[in-house]
Amino acid sequence: MPKLTIDGKEIEAPDGITVLQACEMAGVEIPRFCYHERLSVAGNCRMCLVEMEKSPKPIASCAMPVGEGMVIRTDTPTVRKARNGVMEFLLINHPLDCPICDQGGECDLQDQAMAYGFDRSRYEENKRAVPEKYMGPLIKTIMTRCIHCTRCIRFAAEIAGVEEIGALGRGEDMEISTLEQAVDSELSGNLVDICPVGALTSAPYAFAARPWELRKTNSVDVLDAVGSNIRIDARGREVMRVLPRLHEDINEEWIADKTRYACDGLGRQRLDRPYVREGAKLRPASWEEAFQTIAARLTGVDGGKIAALAGDLCDAESMIALKDLMDALGSPHRDCRQDGAKVAAAPRAGYLFNTTIAGIENADAALLVGCNPRWEAPLINARLRKRFLRGGFRVGLIGAPCDLTFETEYLGAGPDSLQEIADGKGGFAEVLSAAERPMIVLGMSALARPDGAAILDIGRRLAETFGMIGDGWNGFNVLHRAAARVAGLDLGLVPASGGRDTDGILAGAGAGEIEVVYLLGVDEIDMTRLKDAFVIYQGHHGDAGAHRADVILPGAAYSEKNGTYTNTEGRVQLGRLAASPPGDAREDWTILRALSGVLGKPLSYDNLSEVRQRLIEVNPVFAAIDRVAPAAWESFGQAGQVDATPFEAPMVNYYMTDPISRASETMAACTEVFVHGRGRGATGTDG
Repeated sequence: MPKLTIDGKEIEAPDGITVLQACEMAGVEIPRFCYHERLSVAGNCRMCLVEMEKSPKPIASCAMPVGEGMVIRTDTPTVRKARNGVMEFLLINHPLDCPICDQGGECDLQDQAMAYGFDRSRYEENKRAVPEKYMGPLIKTIMTRCIHCTRCIRFAAEIAGVEEIGALGRGEDMEISTLEQAVDSELSGNLVDICPVGALTSAPYAFAARPWELRKTNSVDVLDAVGSNIRIDARGREVMRVLPRLHEDINEEWIADKTRYACDGLGRQRLDRPYVREGAKLRPASWEEAFQTIAARLTGVDGGKIAALAGDLCDAESMIALKDLMDALGSPHRDCRQDGAKVAAAPRAGYLFNTTIAGIENADAALLVGCNPRWEAPLINARLRKRFLRGGFRVGLIGAPCDLTFETEYLGAGPDSLQEIADGKGGFAEVLSAAERPMIVLGMSALARPDGAAILDIGRRLAETFGMIGDGWNGFNVLHRAAARVAGLDLGLVPASGGRDTDGILAGAGAGEIEVVYLLGVDEIDMTRLKDAFVIYQGHHGDAGAHRADVILPGAAYSEKNGTYTNTEGRVQLGRLAASPPGDAREDWTILRALSGVLGKPLSYDNLSEVRQRLIEVNPVFAAIDRVAPAAWESFGQAGQVDATPFEAPMVNYYMTDPISRASETMAACTEVFVHGRGRGATGTDG
């Protein structure tokens, strides 16, 4: 490790890092625009100039590797003059848009102009103007502000894997462009975050608020099972925007577009009061009337004729309350797997992403079965791409063909191909055998089918055959789509002895054997199969479940309650209340607690801390927040005959998968552009 001196302080730095990184280690701040820790070095803004002994001129610290005996000075008259000059050049053509710029208050250019800039401009010629570019419905462009840092180009090519942004021209005539095409990536919103000026801003958030007006709350995302760490910015009761929060082991500093932009759906089509069905219509009611209607219908109904289902966005607190209420009513029929996934509630290793998200970077081969991580979990796909770009990582794909932004080997469409590899046949079986740390990822397209348990069994045997299970490494992974799924399985929200699963409940309702069905945020099932059953729907949006309901109990969305969520790798995280629920809506566990009292079966907890203590009683994993503990490896799955039918495509439309995103105007615009194929701008503007 070379030793170097920075501003008179001697430090030891790792081989291969740059002078800029060494300065950061020494506690010296170096201004920069083009440099970004997660992107390749461009070295084109020159803001990071420092003096190096024996160098005839200042050096770009972001592009200079450290060397033994270097003497670096970061705050000399020469360095200050150089930074003044660079800033003066950067501002030559930059418009004075700060009062109307959405980046105002969060702008690197503003901050660094104040800290390092010249106090006046000597430029008297006409400023250049650059036409706006079309980049799709999510990104608003004001390209006259662009300082040519090329961060957006490098992010698109390196992280997102879509080389749709490039530069035209040279020097002052250079322009960033997509050739009037929308940026077709599930990570495109991160372009707004990495732009150091206001050239790329959020189109849905344009002119909506200033950062100092917003109340900022740290939380977690629930629109997929990754559990991305986010910051929710709200004004009053309205969620204005969602931004990423740094978490190296999950989402690094990125979030998916649905996570970022579907938040406008939180304010539309909301359920803000209870409803009771009279004849063919639902009418508003009070909480007391709604509860009494439920109590009257449940009077005399045997527990064996009552069933409950939990949806994809539920928090653990509401699911344990639902489970406890069903136990009190004597019902064994409950399920948290509304898609019918054939994963059992034990052992835990049988339904987790055991490798962990960060652990993907240690794998050297991967087999993806019945999944499309680019749509189902964009941040996991970004990790897979990151590992692929390092080299020595072959990826096989079984299922519907898809573009994952990196090279894959297509091995087949259905279970037959998986069985061949498990039997050691084919070239990819040799790849897995030769790998030191291979991994397999089973998606819901493979497990949410009638033969899902048999496919799970094949996957387990394959993992054992090819050495995926060993000391310090578990390469068996299940990729969930639903934020609520792992917590539901951890809590045992599956059929009790003699109970029915999702399909059995629907079949029982159709046959008249199930008379009452409680839907906790369930909107993805076939509501027509409920036939004449009495349906209680508790949720936050007027989606499919609410349309079918006989009684509606308005709950809180994820941004409106303190909730516990477990991501696909088994990491327990806390979501926090960022805005109040609308109208008479309440937190979900409190609704179930109040209903249990009316039914004469009061639950044993009265506040949030008591509910969370109950979670820990049921499963101790809920005591360890933001930690992943390796799950014990045991036998799971069920040997049996598999159907040769190919695995279906996991999603038809990435942008609309849940009640929140289906209510979002922004997600509707994305659907129009990206799903219906209208990705090219007609006018060259961002409208």
